[in-house]
Amino acid sequence: MTTTTAPERAAAQAYLRLLQSTRAVLDDPRLAPRAAELLVRPMAEVDEALRAAGLEGNEDRLLRLVSSLRTLPTVPADPDGPPPPRD
Repeated sequence: MTTTTAPERAAAQAYLRLLQSTRAVLDDPRLAPRAAELLVRPMAEVDEALRAAGLEGNEDRLLRLVSSLRTLPTVPADPDGPPPPRD
C-alpha cells in the first residue's frame, strides 16, 4: 500500500476542484464564453499543487490519487437516513 502525502492529497483535491469549476462554468450558457478567463485561477492552483507534490508529468499517479479520494466512504447528512448517492 502506498502512503499519500499531504502535498499529493492537496494536488488531487485541487484537481477535483478544477473539474467541478469547469463543469459549473461550461454548464452555464452565460459563463461558458468566459471559460478561459474564469478558469485561470483554478488551473494555476492545480499547476502549483502538482509542482509542490512532485506530480508534474505523472498523470497516472495523480489520477490514482483522485480515484482514491472519490472512493472514500461518505458520512450521510442525517445519521438515521440513507447514505448519499455515489458519483
